[in-house]
Amino acid sequence: MPPTHRISGRPRRTPLRAALATAIVLTAAFAATAPAGTASAAGPDRDPGPERRQTQRVEYFTGPGAHPRHTEVPAAEPLSAKERATIKGDGDGDVVPIVQTGPPGSKLDVVFIGDGYTASQQEDFHADVRANWAKVAAVQPYASYKSLFNVWAVNAVSRQSGVSGDPTSGTVKDTALGSAFYCDGIERLLCVDTNKVESYAKKAADPDLVIVLANSTKYGGAGYNDITSPSGYDGIATASSDHARSDQVLVHETGHSLGKLADEYWYDEYGTYTGAEPWESNSSKLTADRLTAQKKKWYRWIGQTSPDGGTVGAYEGGGYYPRGLYRPTTDSIMRTLGRQFNLPGREAMIAGFHRHASVVTPVTSTERVVRRDAKVAVEAPDGIRLRWSVDGREAGRARGDTVVSPRALGVPADGRTHTLSVRATDVTDAVRDPKLKPLLSDTLTWRVTR
Repeated sequence: MPPTHRISGRPRRTPLRAALATAIVLTAAFAATAPAGTASAAGPDRDPGPERRQTQRVEYFTGPGAHPRHTEVPAAEPLSAKERATIKGDGDGDVVPIVQTGPPGSKLDVVFIGDGYTASQQEDFHADVRANWAKVAAVQPYASYKSLFNVWAVNAVSRQSGVSGDPTSGTVKDTALGSAFYCDGIERLLCVDTNKVESYAKKAADPDLVIVLANSTKYGGAGYNDITSPSGYDGIATASSDHARSDQVLVHETGHSLGKLADEYWYDEYGTYTGAEPWESNSSKLTADRLTAQKKKWYRWIGQTSPDGGTVGAYEGGGYYPRGLYRPTTDSIMRTLGRQFNLPGREAMIAGFHRHASVVTPVTSTERVVRRDAKVAVEAPDGIRLRWSVDGREAGRARGDTVVSPRALGVPADGRTHTLSVRATDVTDAVRDPKLKPLLSDTLTWRVTR
């Protein structure tokens, strides 16, 4: 049975479960594929045997429009003390800002690490980061929430250009992160040494999501979503740097890591699901009528036209089972690459963004006392409601203002210390579940003196 995950609310830094990393690997090819619904020989439920139990479970796509399949790959070996301490020079390990919208910790910090780029190719890596992030950021709901993201590039200097397995299985390259196609004999499966990735990712101040770009035009990718990361990020994705469809691999992967969404495809041989109600928000044992009657999961969206096409309902098949589990729409990106997130999926993604990123960012530091006649400023994207208060009482005249004067808001000149606060709320209608609403609000507070 596919492994379960646990979703959590604040604090935003979500600890990642599992002593042995579970990976969901997403790859796609333009080559012909086996029929959808047939599992590989190393299927999700197959006991890999004692010689292969130290493994990571992976998921991969075999072609555009194809649904994923599964296998097991060996887990990364722990790094030696020498490997952990090695810095190769030539800018190895340097952190370069690509997109900065606020201080680390208040934003969702995406960290790209390049593999197969030599010292002289680091600028090429930075250009590849910009190009790939631009594609991801054009997909909804990313497009509406660009201001929540910081993007960083961490230079990993490889001794050779390119990665193993490109163009053939016999190609071997000496790279910083050990990226390789033909992982476990599967051509489009682009695996990486996750321990080496961690050694570079932790150089960034506050990584939330880590993406490895392999210096290659060959299509492939991976997403590790249940790794145990000391740095606390929400997973690792890998993708080719220079393929037109790499961004789709990354978007699907973040559906798992940020949205905590289930896969919406199935294997025919899995039969009928008889387990407990899945924890994921986009998978249920309940039909549309029962979802509505019991007010469960995505019932608030039923009957609405969804951006991935069709109407939200309850369509049988999902979570790897053809029967007994239902998905919200017929064919979202959690089933097929190149599609959109459905309405329940977008809701989950926005909530995932806000688990890491604050709704409002202080321009005036909250760490210091401000004077009564000073200006206090914040930054907030469009669609954020701002309400200011003095000592707990709302100052209605300042609603929506991003710059205020404590004096003008009524802070008295009595020599005492007073409290100025702003409550910021994302009022989007794309989130309907009241259990998620607390993630969409934040409060900043300043101490004010005469």
